[in-house]
Amino acid sequence: MLFEDLNLIEPIKKAIKTKGFVKPTPIQSRAIPSLLKGMDLLGCAQTGTGKTAAFAIPILQGITLQHKANASRRQIQALIIAPTRELAIQIADSFEDYGKNLTLKTLVIYGGVSQNPQTKDLTKGIDILVATPGRLLDLINQRYVSLKNVKYFVLDEADHMLDMGMLQDVKKIIAHLPKEKQTMFFSATMPAEIEKLANSILKNPIKIMVTPASSTVEIIEQELYYVDNGNKVNLLIDLLKNKDIISALVFSRTKHGANRIVKNLGKAGLVAEAIHGNKSQTARQLALNNFKERKTRILVATDIAARGIDIEELSHVINFDLPEVPETYVHRIGRTGRASHGGTAISFCSQAEKPLLKSIQKLTTKFIVEIDDHPYPLIETSIEVIVKSDRRKPSMKAVTQGKPRNSRRNNDIKKKVVKTEKMRNN
Repeated sequence: MLFEDLNLIEPIKKAIKTKGFVKPTPIQSRAIPSLLKGMDLLGCAQTGTGKTAAFAIPILQGITLQHKANASRRQIQALIIAPTRELAIQIADSFEDYGKNLTLKTLVIYGGVSQNPQTKDLTKGIDILVATPGRLLDLINQRYVSLKNVKYFVLDEADHMLDMGMLQDVKKIIAHLPKEKQTMFFSATMPAEIEKLANSILKNPIKIMVTPASSTVEIIEQELYYVDNGNKVNLLIDLLKNKDIISALVFSRTKHGANRIVKNLGKAGLVAEAIHGNKSQTARQLALNNFKERKTRILVATDIAARGIDIEELSHVINFDLPEVPETYVHRIGRTGRASHGGTAISFCSQAEKPLLKSIQKLTTKFIVEIDDHPYPLIETSIEVIVKSDRRKPSMKAVTQGKPRNSRRNNDIKKKVVKTEKMRNN
């Protein structure tokens, strides 16, 4: 199937052609025809599957055809809720791209910035509103936003809203929506609470499951480096000195960890920026724009801050810390290899992270290629204490697997065990 085969109006076809798209992705080819017929939709799809266009195109067409029949003052006819500011901006950009030949107005609102410019645009009248839950609920309560005329409602990345504690705000927003509307619900995973919410707001939806979390993107080359936690930064610096890594999105498990990585890279002469929840919206957006425009080669991010980042031809994703939830691994590496471009996903794994790696491999059913030829191999050292009849004179046998860095470390380990044994005897 081609976009030409879909029943789309000419201005939208022209916009799609301008972007260079010819063939819709699986979720687009299945969702667009059904949504054009007015059906509700439950989509289980991860980032990078083309789901934004899958709902944006039918919404743009539906509002345009209704405008021809009733050209009244602009009122919010479509509401899209997203969990993060970055994703909300990305969705709004997509509506602008596909609706560039239409007369519809799209506005994105989010917290962390002054509400005055947003409220000013709202009073002028808009057709499509993309928002994060907190700021939207705030403006509803201040009566800047009325949702009584909404005909299209999209809840995107619902599972992530659950993770971020946004579900109560979402339910309050839903209470302001009219009962008669077309609803589109997207979630990469379906926890019980998310499934319950979906069942409560959808009416006989078409169900589409695309690229389930258990299958990774085949065009992505995946590599694994076993490394001690204390040597991760050294290994990262060593890898990033390779100019073949054109752009790298580095994932840290924590905000403080992201800051430390950027600081250490800077000391090594590698320019990097971080985005996470403690950064202001202005700082996050500037860092993201610099990365997209290739002014910055390295971006360090936490999972929440990276949600919604859509960067074409991202060459590398580096898992500095393995995620605690295996599905998150799939979301992370899916940020490279988009639009059929190749990419490489590199993962660091310390001794403590081996159970996480095992869960990832169980989920993806794929063995990740280990790269053992690197300067910072993992040292697995376990100490077996052999206690003789004289408890004051324990002997030790150090069992070392892998290549030791130096004898000094092994001596330190022995001293630690001796100290531990003495404390046990006292």
